[in-house]
Amino acid sequence: MIDSASLLAVLPELILTAGGLALMLVAAFGGDGSARIVNWLSVLVLIGAGLALPCSLAHGPDAFDGLMRADAFSAFAKALIYVAAAAAILLAPRFFSVDGHPRPEYPVLILFAAIGMGMMVSAGDLLTLYIGLEMNSLASYVLASFMRQDERSSEAGLKYFVLGSLASGILLYGSALLYGFTGTTAFDGIAVALGDGVSKGELFGLVFLLSGLAFKISAVPFHMWTPDVYEGAPTPVTAFFGSAPKVAAIALTVRVAIEALGPAGLDWQQIVIFVALASILFGAVAAIGQTNIKRLMAYSSINNVGFALIGLAAGTPAGVAGTMSYMAIYVVMTIGAFACILQMRDADGKPVETIASLAGLSQSRKGLAAALAIFMFSMAGIPPLFGFWAKFLVFDAAVAAGLTALAAFGIAASVIGAFYYLKIIKTMYFDEPAIAYEAKGGAVENIVLTACAVVIVLGYLLNPVLDKASAAAAASLF
Repeated sequence: MIDSASLLAVLPELILTAGGLALMLVAAFGGDGSARIVNWLSVLVLIGAGLALPCSLAHGPDAFDGLMRADAFSAFAKALIYVAAAAAILLAPRFFSVDGHPRPEYPVLILFAAIGMGMMVSAGDLLTLYIGLEMNSLASYVLASFMRQDERSSEAGLKYFVLGSLASGILLYGSALLYGFTGTTAFDGIAVALGDGVSKGELFGLVFLLSGLAFKISAVPFHMWTPDVYEGAPTPVTAFFGSAPKVAAIALTVRVAIEALGPAGLDWQQIVIFVALASILFGAVAAIGQTNIKRLMAYSSINNVGFALIGLAAGTPAGVAGTMSYMAIYVVMTIGAFACILQMRDADGKPVETIASLAGLSQSRKGLAAALAIFMFSMAGIPPLFGFWAKFLVFDAAVAAGLTALAAFGIAASVIGAFYYLKIIKTMYFDEPAIAYEAKGGAVENIVLTACAVVIVLGYLLNPVLDKASAAAAASLF
């Protein structure tokens, strides 16, 4: 039933919908000349949606008879999504100006993707889950192939579409099996049915559902699309893919596992542990031989997803809180790293993506080299940077839940992952200088990377706020 309380619960999505439709009309009538104003208005719309989050929590967690949830968990995830989406919009204009004029469709697509991601993290039913996921995916397919004149971008969009369609089919099949054997699509109803014991049909449905979600978070063995799409998509789009949709997919996976599949914890825990171990190991090893920094970031994202899933594998409030804190810190590191990558330009302003081109960067662009070093050290989990705290939280939760071997494996694999992060730092500071980049970067890029670097260095000052927010988000699921 639609009532005022339900509409208030989805107020952020309503703001994004109205803003997206209005800005689409502005883009249609204003043409490419309206790109700048559409960009900034899109950021304002995202800010408005973020400010509406407290209002959405005012009338209890359930909306539309349980189809959607408006709780602390969804609010935490949406805040991260909106921040990442705004950063992806702000970082784009200078990149798209190299070979032509910025196009106003880009921020509008980001807004529509954010609507889908908001539905994903608020889903209380398999139907809402699928609708939100597809809304995000449809916008993402277009974003991946946004530079139509670039063969790599077109190829990335096509690969993402084909493999994404396959994953959607797997997820739908799992949803159909769960509906057939439990008699409901509501998360609460599925949990009640699984509480009486997990039948073989329900187990197959659980496996297919988690397999479809594993594709969306680019976890092994459903990671095959990630390196090609990250490399081929425009760099601001890659920054977006590596942050906002990753948070939405991880949050959706956590909600499904805890709320819908909670009574079958022993069954899905084994799957999550395997996926976490495989993602950590494969992401670390496969990144070592990469020469393109965007492909390296793709394997890094696979590796980081594995670490985030360690918290989920614990299946405890502390584990879920650790996972959400990990994603918050990961978003900052990713946005900051891609703000640095966007400044990898030759003297003519053309983007450069090879790791070898970073040689001697510490001599020609000291600030950029220092910022990139901070993000690489943080992703490697080197204390006292904030990335260390992210890993500590999920390892601590795993040990507390009795998964000491899993935590030990994660710690050992962190050493492997540190190798390719340190390789970038070694290239910047110790290799013979390559052809120098342009003398200075864009103002927006500098502001974004500086802000992210400050958070990573001084992030421990934010621990009381982050810990309290993530704990409240986790508690709302249990």
